[in-house]
Amino acid sequence: MRIGVHTLKNNLIVAPMAGVTDRPFRQLCKQMGAGMAVSEMVTSNSLLYGSTKTARRANHDGEVDPISVQIAGADPAMMAEAARHNVDRGAQIIDINMGCPAKKICNVMAGSALLQDEPLVARILEAVVNAVPNVPVTLKIRTGWDKQHKNALTILNIAQNSGIQALAMHGRTRACGYTGNAEYDTIAAVKAAAHIPIIANGDITTPEKAKFVLDYTGADAVMIGRAAQGRPWIFREIEYFLQTGSHLPAPEVDEIHHVLLDHLHDLYGFYGEYAGVRIARKHISWYTKGLQDSATFRHAMNQLQNVAEQEAAVNEFFDRCRARGQRLDYVEPDNNNFNETSLAA
Repeated sequence: MRIGVHTLKNNLIVAPMAGVTDRPFRQLCKQMGAGMAVSEMVTSNSLLYGSTKTARRANHDGEVDPISVQIAGADPAMMAEAARHNVDRGAQIIDINMGCPAKKICNVMAGSALLQDEPLVARILEAVVNAVPNVPVTLKIRTGWDKQHKNALTILNIAQNSGIQALAMHGRTRACGYTGNAEYDTIAAVKAAAHIPIIANGDITTPEKAKFVLDYTGADAVMIGRAAQGRPWIFREIEYFLQTGSHLPAPEVDEIHHVLLDHLHDLYGFYGEYAGVRIARKHISWYTKGLQDSATFRHAMNQLQNVAEQEAAVNEFFDRCRARGQRLDYVEPDNNNFNETSLAA
């Protein structure tokens, strides 16, 4: 899998997720098997470049290559300037967000709202590509604005003509949000017409599902978002399954205990104790969801106010897990059961 001059170690990519794919999470996913991780989207509004949040999102200190930064906005000149700004700060790939369905993004005609205005899409893509001629530019889209207006093939042609070097597509329209099931027929049609790499995204939650989507669509890579929350080792599980057709055993309690503690320490260091403890809560909840007694633990943990209390609670929880067995044992049913027949129908 190549994007411009960058050869990825595999075809498994972490999707950009607001409030999730910060530097600590991106680094962790890369350590656990992801070939690339795309940053949270960074605003194209230059007035916000000096804000703490924007500066933190542009922080790539110590991050493993390639560094992919997603920018969002609706003004071609501002998007071009945002691309230059982030390249100056270490970005090696610029990704353009035309896939976010959030109302606050779409209401300012950014994200997936841009799919309604194909001439503006062309102007933005050309402006960004021309602004950073030595850096590959990629694009993230949805299948269209709504089910009556699926224009992914048209956007593909615009992207290719503009010099975009890879296209990621979520298998839903903007109107779908995250409801219903992602569909892959549109991704397959785009792949069949493309001469740039196509990355499939949407509802890829298991190794079997990743293989199915790659086979069904012919896509060059898969992009995984929500399924990696609290389970960053999903990337090594998928890679192993794609290579062998077999499953890795469930991870050992000791390993994930240490993975989580290291992740927490990165969060505390990155955000400071006050914000770090609060941001860590959602990650701890994701790591422990489905494990025995985790609901009671999560409720109590969310009341804790400092690093020492949070770490102690995590240690006690994993001590209880360890007493039940060497490996993680999920007791809640898997709500992401994969049914290949229903998807292919």
